[in-house]
Formats: sequence, C-alpha cells, structure tokens
Amino acid sequence: MKHITKKYDLVVVGGGHAGLEAALISQKMGVSVLLVSMDKKSIGRMSCNPAIGGLAKGQMVKELDVLGGSMGVFADRCTLQSKTLNLSKGRSVWSPRSQIDKIKYERTVQKHLQRTKLPVVEGEAIVVSEKNGKIESVVLASGDEILCEAAILTCGTFLNGLIHVGEKKIKAGRMGEESSVGITESLKGLGFLSGRLKTGTPPRIKRDSVEWGVGLPGFGDKNPKPLSYRTKKFNPKDEPCFAFRTNEKTHDLILKNISRSPMYSGDIDSSGPRYCPSIEDKVYKFSHNPSHVLQLEPEWSNSKQIYVNGFSTSLPEDVQLKCLKTVKGLNNVEFLRPGYAIEYDFFFPSQLKSTLETKKIGGLFFAGQINGTSGYEEASSQGLIAGINASLKIKKKKPLQLKRNEAYIGVLVDDLVIKDTKEPYRMFTSRAEYRLQLRASNADQRLLKYSKKFGLLDDKILKKLDKKTKETEKLVNYLGKKSIKPEEINDSLRSVGEKPIKEPTKAASLLKRPRVFLKDFPKNKKINKKEYEKEYAEEILFEAETEIKYSGYINRQKAEIEKTKIYEDMTIPKDFDYGEIKSISNESREKLLSILPETIGQAQRINGIRPTDISILLVYLKRWFHVKRNRVL
Repeated sequence: MKHITKKYDLVVVGGGHAGLEAALISQKMGVSVLLVSMDKKSIGRMSCNPAIGGLAKGQMVKELDVLGGSMGVFADRCTLQSKTLNLSKGRSVWSPRSQIDKIKYERTVQKHLQRTKLPVVEGEAIVVSEKNGKIESVVLASGDEILCEAAILTCGTFLNGLIHVGEKKIKAGRMGEESSVGITESLKGLGFLSGRLKTGTPPRIKRDSVEWGVGLPGFGDKNPKPLSYRTKKFNPKDEPCFAFRTNEKTHDLILKNISRSPMYSGDIDSSGPRYCPSIEDKVYKFSHNPSHVLQLEPEWSNSKQIYVNGFSTSLPEDVQLKCLKTVKGLNNVEFLRPGYAIEYDFFFPSQLKSTLETKKIGGLFFAGQINGTSGYEEASSQGLIAGINASLKIKKKKPLQLKRNEAYIGVLVDDLVIKDTKEPYRMFTSRAEYRLQLRASNADQRLLKYSKKFGLLDDKILKKLDKKTKETEKLVNYLGKKSIKPEEINDSLRSVGEKPIKEPTKAASLLKRPRVFLKDFPKNKKINKKEYEKEYAEEILFEAETEIKYSGYINRQKAEIEKTKIYEDMTIPKDFDYGEIKSISNESREKLLSILPETIGQAQRINGIRPTDISILLVYLKRWFHVKRNRVL
C-alpha cells in the first residue's frame, strides 16, 4: 500500500556516478533534493576499472569541473598515479587520466554527502507516477511515495541486471549486489521503449601471486596536473601499473573454450561495447595479433587486489584462471573474483530532449547507463546536465543545452538523443568534429560563462578562472605584437633545427614553427610565470602557446562552425507535422517522427537523413510558419 512520506523538489534515483553528480549540483543550485539508493554504502562506488579520465574522458572531467561537477575534485584526493595520454600526438587529443584508490574514493564521496547533509534514503524505486503528462511521484518498494516536481533516473546496470560467468547466470546489478526489477516495467507501462545491452569486467587477482619482475612498469607524469581547477595541493604517490602480454597458448586455450562464453554460445544476444572488447573478441576477431597487452592496475593504495585491465571476459571461471596462467609472470596467479558479463535494460535515448528530459513526461529525466552509455565519465556528465536542467526547470528558467562545438559533453548528449543506440556508447576524441577547439586545457575558457550564468561555482574560484582566461587572452595579444630580434633567438632556433631569422619577427609568427616553444624565447616580464595568477601561471603560458601554434586550424574550424550556426539555431516547432511532408522517403519520415529533432542541425545528423530531405524540410517549415502567421492575423 502506498503512503506519501514527503515532498521534494527533485528525486534522484541511483547512487552511482550519474546520480551523485545530479544530486550534488541540484543541491548547490538551491533545490530540495532526495537521493534514493539501494545501498547507501555503495554510493560513489567504482564498480569496474580503478581510473578516471583517459582519451576524451579526461576532457569531459575537466568540463564537468568547470560546470560545478565533483568528479575531478574527488579523484584528485584519491589519485595513485596521474598521466597525460596521447602526448606523441597533437595537443587537441592530449587527455589526462588518473589511477584511483577506489576505497578512498568511495569514502571521500560518502563523507562529502554527510558534510553537505544531502538527504539520502535507502530503497528501491519501482514505480514512476505521472499526472497530466508531468511527473508526480516516485514510489519505492517499501510503499513510500515521494512527491516531486522533477525526477532523475540513473539506475544503470541495476535494471533487470543478469550476470554471466560461463554457463552460470546470476540476477544482480553488480557482483554481490541486487538488481532493480520494478522500474523497467513501470516505464514501459508509460510508453517508453527499452532494449538490452551488455558490458563486462575483468577478473581481480591476488597481488602476491604475480611475478612483478616480469612485467613492464608504467609510471605517471613527472610533473602531474590535477583534474580539478579547485585542487590546491596535488602530490600523488605515482604507484606503477605493470604491462604483461598474452601469447599463443593463451589464445589457443580461449579459442578451444570460446563456445562456453555466453557471447558465443548464444546465451547473450545483446550488444557489448565495440571499443572495449572482451578477451574472447580480441582473440577471435583480431587473430592476426600474436599477443595482447594486459595492464595490471592496483585498485587502492597497497591493495592486495589487482585489476587485470584488458582481460574482460565471461568465460567460465576455471577457463579464465587457466588462460591467465599461460601468461608469463602470471603462472601462479590466484583469483579473488572472476570476470563476468552483465546484461541490463536501457531506454532508447532518442526519447529524450537535449536537456535529458523525457519527451513523454515533463520533469522526468534519464541519465547514465539507463541511456545506453558506458563509463564513469559519461555517466557523471549526463548526471550533471540532468541535475542542472531539472533544477532550472523547477525554477522555471531556460535550460542549459551545450552545443557540439562547445564541449565533449555537448557531443555526448547530441549523439545520444539523435542517433540510434545499438551498443553501449563510449566517448572518443574521434566523435568530436571540432576536437581542436575542445581541448582539456581550455575547458574553462569554453564553459566558464555557464558557471557564471547558473551559479555553478563558488565566487572565489569563478574569479580566479575568469582572471586566468583574461590573462591568457592578454598574453596571446602581446605575443602577436611583440617583435623578437635575431640576436635574441637565433641560437635557440639553431639548437632545435629551425632556420635563423634575419630581421625582427613577431613572437607569434615564430611560435607557429613546429619546433619552437615559449621556453626558447628570451625571458621578459610577459613571458614569465611570476607575471600571472600564481596557481595557473604554467597553464596560461601553455594555453597561449597552443592558441597561437594552432591558430590557422582553429580559425578554420571557427569558420566551419559559423557556417553551420544558422541550422543549429533554427528550431523546429514541437507541433510541426512531419506527416505533411510527402516528398521524402517513408524511412526518412519515420526517423524524423521517431526522434523529433529540436533543430535543423540535429535533423541533419540523424543517421539516414539526406541533404535533399533537409532541403524539403526547410521548404515545408517555411510554408508551416507562413500558414500559422496568417491564421494569427
């Protein structure tokens, strides 16, 4: 029997990374929020790999941080190793990654919740109730009904979760934790369309069963940088990870037993993440590779439990162990927990607006794996956007809608709401058309305006970051005007293999040379760390240098963005009838009707929509506006 316990402005269901960000940012924005978690002790848990950041993901964490998110702050307090990936490539794809103490991270999160006095209730949400097309309440398995103006569902892998270890099946959200079995049915009853996806995790092994001397140690950066602009002290331990390699024996054993893997036996027919394949997929689909790298990563400081990155699997436990024992250095390895695959429900994100609010029910938002994504960073980013927009809706203010040229988070949301999700979505730099603009190093320059507008950061940090941005702009302008004499720079130019100059040359022009950097310039007041905001002096110099070095490419992208701006800003009315368009194919019409794009720009990016379809759509829209205007007159 239902009974009303309390009313909140916002109810957030799920205490994973999406739910955590949603609840914390909403509380910061001044709405009354309740966080519902099946287990309070699991809030903030890193259920899979012990790392935050990485390729494109590090960029998202930096964006989260500027928009008031907490992931970067928590991660910096728990970092075991910090490393910038892709340093051999262009600066646009440099990505920070932190190895994390998982136990400390979980504790840090939960202590923070206690300090902020965020209301948390332990329970399982089983029903979402609506009235007149708007969210009314969330009902728990206990019978408690919580009235609300908005709700954010971040249920993740707990939605009818089913774990596979070989032929063995376990109903669970994560190993040892219960799945959520009511909410899917409730949402289906409201008309939402769902599907099934699959992800997996590798085994955990005993530290003292590994011959560490065989592995290749990997350390972090010598001068590590924090993920958060709010972190003042950052001095991680720099615990190494170790690389081991599979071999022919490993691969032969996997292939002999591959029929016992549920992905290959037919027990699992849902799609897994394409770019994070299981070891079975690696061996079967990439048979030309004689070996694959396994990264052995500590899960917490001096942990006795080691995460075998690169060995995600659903093979039977005994086969997993035999396979690992074929790897040099792991011959005597012992398990603490086998790897497993997990199937779970998700809801097609094309049913969402770009605010992450559902199209069917006002005030109901989805964020995280419920939208078909995979990864802590993807989940947190969605949670933050959903939390901000739910709070703005409650306050009856205009929403935050990040564009693809503004942030990786904008790319993430746009991809989700307009593209068909057939496999778990993960972010990569290749998904961003304007990645040269979306660097980890300039997240503050891109997004600080939104933090100011919506009050997402404390005034103190806002002022510091604002000053940093202005000082970067000033330095860029200065270097564009400052002339360098031949006698001041020629020795440096020769030392790096660059042609000497014969007459005074603008500093910016010299910086565009591939082997010339600010450190090669004669020291003066303006090219000096002491001149700038103390905490960010190094970043100011780096960013100014980057802006100048890549100015030609950046300006080209800005011109491209400007060309498409007219379509990105051209909204399609909610009541526009696509059925009236007779000149496009039935397939195109069905896709437009299914997704209901909010702008012409979104319509252009729908899979299968052709340029001719857009031209016809524009004609009909013009006609639609003309008819409506005449009716009003």
